[in-house]
Amino acid sequence: MSTEINPKKKLLFVITQSEIGGAQRFLTVLLENLDKNKYEIRVAFGDAGTKDFLEQELAQKGIITHRLMYLSREIHPLNDLRSVFEIRKLIKSTKSEVLFLMSSKAGFVGSLASVFPGKIQGLKVVYRIGGWSFNDPWPKWKKRLWILLEKISARWKDIIIVNSQHDLRQAAELKIKPREKLLLIHNGLDVYKNIFLPREEARKKIWEMLLKDPDNIGGGTAKTIIGTIANFYPAKGLPVLIQAAEQFKDQEEIIFIIIGDGAERSVLEKMIAEKKLEKKVFLLGQIPEASRFLPAFDIFILPSVKEGFPWVLLEAMAAKLPVIATAVGAVPEIIENGKNGLLIPPARPEEIARKILELSNNDRLRNELGIQAHQTVLFKFSAETMIKEVEKLLN
Repeated sequence: MSTEINPKKKLLFVITQSEIGGAQRFLTVLLENLDKNKYEIRVAFGDAGTKDFLEQELAQKGIITHRLMYLSREIHPLNDLRSVFEIRKLIKSTKSEVLFLMSSKAGFVGSLASVFPGKIQGLKVVYRIGGWSFNDPWPKWKKRLWILLEKISARWKDIIIVNSQHDLRQAAELKIKPREKLLLIHNGLDVYKNIFLPREEARKKIWEMLLKDPDNIGGGTAKTIIGTIANFYPAKGLPVLIQAAEQFKDQEEIIFIIIGDGAERSVLEKMIAEKKLEKKVFLLGQIPEASRFLPAFDIFILPSVKEGFPWVLLEAMAAKLPVIATAVGAVPEIIENGKNGLLIPPARPEEIARKILELSNNDRLRNELGIQAHQTVLFKFSAETMIKEVEKLLN
């Protein structure tokens, strides 16, 4: 007989990668706000990703983590089957009561582990998707495959959480239906916990990073910094931003900063070199707590061709930056064009350039958009609301 009057509920979170990304950001915000006296929390992940970001973050919070040897982002039938049994073994050994799955791959193999070769009794399976994978810029066969996988695996999940009306509508249209319910919970940010560097300090540190490379001479003379923070994936639309930057080739007062890294780095570097934009567009790599540097930017760009509900957009808005963002995923649910930011169609570099010019020449509009953006995050997309809605599902 247990001596605990109210034993802690055992939660197991499974995520595919440990990189810096939206799913990882959601998880860290959620876990730092869950009551550790109420829940026993464990997190399992596959590919370490960029600099073991998640593993380091969770270790600082004292959360137990498990490395899954066979779980990876890409489809690999043999390893995927191995990961099913690896996750199933972990569920049983930890006596988990709630299996909380994040990202498409973890969502499929994790939910399969809960029912194969037999259903694990008493286990609630919750799946939170930050943006359907089949919306990525992939070949048609791959998109169709992931639609099929999501439809099949929905039957093994009790609850599916999406973070945008766009994805909610798609799930209904495609008949992606879990055992109990499909619901919308927007991402949320605690404006007061986001500690940004003062503008002058942020700009000074950015210049120091730039000037480590002797070829970046003259960078410190630029008056306007156009910036973004992103993983280097095709969905992020970074080549489009570089194409837009080309239209400012002869304007020394404007430079473009991209903070991040990833598989597409060599593609972007080649593009910058071919267009002779080495003194116009700068790839700064991964920076710990990159959002602290947002005040260094004069304008924030989100050039994505596919998005779920982008955290970095909320962070830029919380930093009171004027934003130019593509109307993809949940972005139109966040940005009201002309009021708290500017919306443009995806994959249109000429539109990005036109909006940059519009904002560069209008101080009043930049300031007004920044103020309204901050108010939007403060009143519409709070972390408190997000956490309360998610916690209801854990009990």
